[in-house]
Amino acid sequence: MFTRRSFIQSATVIAAAGAVAGHGTIALARVPLKNFQAPGFYRTKLGDLEITALSDGTLKLPLANLYTNISEDEARSALGRAFIDTPTDTSVNAFLVNTGERLVLIDAGTGKYMGGALGRLTANLEAAGYSVGEIDDIILTHIHTDHSGGLSDNGRRLFPNATLHVNRRDFEFWMNTPAEKRPSNVPPGMFKEAEESVAPYARADKIKLFGDSQEILPGFGSILRAGHTPGHSSVVVEDAGKKMVFWGDITHGDVLQFDEPGVAIEFDTDQKQAVRAREMAFKEAADQKYLVAGAHIAFPGIGHVRRDDTQYDWVPLNYSS
Repeated sequence: MFTRRSFIQSATVIAAAGAVAGHGTIALARVPLKNFQAPGFYRTKLGDLEITALSDGTLKLPLANLYTNISEDEARSALGRAFIDTPTDTSVNAFLVNTGERLVLIDAGTGKYMGGALGRLTANLEAAGYSVGEIDDIILTHIHTDHSGGLSDNGRRLFPNATLHVNRRDFEFWMNTPAEKRPSNVPPGMFKEAEESVAPYARADKIKLFGDSQEILPGFGSILRAGHTPGHSSVVVEDAGKKMVFWGDITHGDVLQFDEPGVAIEFDTDQKQAVRAREMAFKEAADQKYLVAGAHIAFPGIGHVRRDDTQYDWVPLNYSS
């Protein structure tokens, strides 16, 4: 039986042994720090569907500097009140839907483009028990490098059996806008990265374009939420009376823009339109109380939106094993 007396006796023996080995000091093993996390995936159910959130990693962003329609000091203070530093570790999330018949990936991560702690989607997909060759369809919420960069590598499709689905407006904007007509607030490199990532699927006749707010696949709808990009679309999945909307980039972070939906970000192609889209997305999510999955909300990025005394609040999904 383990008693206070036996504990004291054991401690005395250990101390004595340490004194002999270390000439009066207890010798402790020195173990290096383990600078990695557990594999980045999280599963939940939506009716009979299995939803797996997949982390592509995190990116340190100077969000206080990137938000617009608010001063840097105000943004930094708002983040600080939520104990969030600047630069801010910002999640890059993708989501896998297993219908029992098809595997549908929503967004594809950064691939090789952004380095650092990103580019982990494929490894986390495999850790979750799947392989790139098993993916039947990939739906992009929009063509930005952190959502499409993981599609291809040096002209090779990384998901060899997948059909890529993209909103027609977004495809036309990123793939067919002449250089002289491209918006000045969009870095030219993003057009190059879009071409490198998406074109291999077009050349292989493995791309399908969907219209505004149209069905993408059976059981997968869309809502045009233009502004962040011209064809930015949320993806809608429903089963057994339950609904989840994969937002894409309605928000960057899970604090400031919920309190102040009028705050935009430098990445928005049309900031005024993006603000209107966010306001509509918040209102609908709060009214209908459906689940939301956000690409840049702290991993796994799944939860609800509710109203509070400062506009809206993000409520993360309760953890379940």
